Amino acid sequence: MHHVHSRQDEFIYVPEGEPPLHTDRGEARLRPGMVAGFLAGGTAHHLENRTDRDCVIPEIGDRTAGDTGSYRDDDLRAVLGPDGQWNFTRKDGKPW
Repeated sequence: MHHVHSRQDEFIYVPEGEPPLHTDRGEARLRPGMVAGFLAGGTAHHLENRTDRDCVIPEIGDRTAGDTGSYRDDDLRAVLGPDGQWNFTRKDGKPW
């Protein structure tokens, strides 16, 4: 889902597959060996696999206390709890 984190930087590496990367600037096809990074509070992003083959995409980040995930195109909000687990609600705070 198209999202952005409030406090967590993200880094991805593509060892296998050719997923399109969607950002607020458009689409770019990633290929094996490519990397991408997303600053906290930066551009919203998501990956998509449009093929019948697997894509392997390790994601590196951390569990920054107080991080939230904003999903502009969906009625979803994620808040990282003090236990390190994501809590998902609707944008109005109602349980998902």
